[in-house]
Amino acid sequence: MGDRNVALETIDDFLAQKRIAMVGVSRERKEFSVMLFEEFCRRGYDVVPVNPNIPEVLGRRCFARVQDIQPAVDAAILMTSPGVTDTVVRDCVEAGIRRVWMYRAVGDGAVSAKAVEFCRANGIQVVPGQCPFMFWSDAHAGHRIHGFIRKITGRYPQRAGAQAA
Repeated sequence: MGDRNVALETIDDFLAQKRIAMVGVSRERKEFSVMLFEEFCRRGYDVVPVNPNIPEVLGRRCFARVQDIQPAVDAAILMTSPGVTDTVVRDCVEAGIRRVWMYRAVGDGAVSAKAVEFCRANGIQVVPGQCPFMFWSDAHAGHRIHGFIRKITGRYPQRAGAQAA
């Protein structure tokens, strides 16, 4: 599943949402998912942690499933294994979530071809891969370099009109 199969407009729309579920956030403070959770919070997002195995993340109540979140969220970023992603996207449909980001840094990350197809078939905007840090202009230099490398290798998303060219 190529990371370029998403337009930058879809990424911009996802990042414009202010209430986001983070599914699969870790209990371990040093894990990347917690660092990303903190960064979303620092940027003013209302981030809701979802993990059935822990009661809270950084003082925020953790929910077992996205369907349990009240009030509902606008979007969900998945930090799960591909097999879990297949289940979570079905939960997102049930919860009325219309935007899903399947996080990926290396390997498959949370990306599942089956889940991407399911999202698209059910009218969910999906970001299959990528790291949100690459799309914040004021991110740490390492993340900007990662984005630059993806640009020169042709693996960075483009604007919808540019993809057809």
